[in-house]
Amino acid sequence: MSIDNSRSDKTRVRSIDALRGFDMFWIMGIGSVVVQVAAIEGTPFWTGLAAQFEHPYWNGFTLWDMIFPLFMFLSGISSPFSIDNQLKNGRSRKQILWKVIRRGLILILLGIIYNTKGIELRPLSDYRYASVLGKIGASYIFANIIYLYARPKAQAMWYWVLLIGYWLLLKFTSAPGYPPGNLTEAGNFASYFDRIVLPGRLSRDIHDTVGLLCTITGVSTTLLGVITGNFLKKYPMSPIKKVFWFSIGGLGLILLGLLWGLDFPINKNLWSSSFTLLTGGISLLLFALFYYIIDVRGYYKWSFFFRVIGMNSIFIYISPIFINYSYIAKASLRWIGQLSGTYEVPVMGICTVFVSWLVLYFMYKKNIFIKV
Repeated sequence: MSIDNSRSDKTRVRSIDALRGFDMFWIMGIGSVVVQVAAIEGTPFWTGLAAQFEHPYWNGFTLWDMIFPLFMFLSGISSPFSIDNQLKNGRSRKQILWKVIRRGLILILLGIIYNTKGIELRPLSDYRYASVLGKIGASYIFANIIYLYARPKAQAMWYWVLLIGYWLLLKFTSAPGYPPGNLTEAGNFASYFDRIVLPGRLSRDIHDTVGLLCTITGVSTTLLGVITGNFLKKYPMSPIKKVFWFSIGGLGLILLGLLWGLDFPINKNLWSSSFTLLTGGISLLLFALFYYIIDVRGYYKWSFFFRVIGMNSIFIYISPIFINYSYIAKASLRWIGQLSGTYEVPVMGICTVFVSWLVLYFMYKKNIFIKV
């Protein structure tokens, strides 16, 4: 990990940072606040809204499922800007490749530390090696290798080959004792593969929610971001036309994802090909919206709150292991919660988010940006 002291707001695509910050905002604690308010209100509206902030156990889709793939998509969008800038400054592809691999491996290591809730010595069998950051890191490595060594048409081909290949793999295989194509938690081949290959613990006894094989389609999620970033950066087209094609592409992927889901169910646990298309399409639409408002129309001041989060996203994800934001909020702002009566718990949740944002704002003002 390193500290980057550069902040060039004028040269950045502000919508990337803003959308990344918007994405992270919900897992900073606002998602939990919605669930807490729903528990107090108990109305159909709040109950239905709260249901969108929980993952389905197996098949299905909620808005909460968007957090992870949207982040991976956005990490991909940034790649063409970063890699092309390094090439322009004289770095060789081999040098960039090793930097990409190093970054991905650091994310994998941070994922293990996050799972362990800190740096702690344990028996090797007691660690959980698969992680959110690990999947981001592995997908980042392979998607960037494809960008480094494949032309745009080949990049698009890789996107579809990975999706179709993963579908065929699970369609014609299964765990022992189950018929080919079985997609239950116990019977699918991806979960079986994790049980026999992954060391240590799984997030569930027979399945890990971010297992190894589903990284195949995770690469496609990140690669869609790479393709989007490349289109954004290089194609000689007006920004408004790019917004149009981003929107058309997003709607098309959503439709294809829903249709594919009839045969290969939408499933975040397996990161099914239909799930990849659906979340990729929604990610494209969200980016089109943010890009249009912030970068095309120039209405960016409102997004400052989110950009502060987005420019230190890895830090805010992993820092709660080492910084007790809730304790700080209770020690300094408990009186606000006490004045809120019945709503003390969700109000204190908002205060906790505010405290963590103040830490990010301090880092922003001091030009401290944690990079890996």
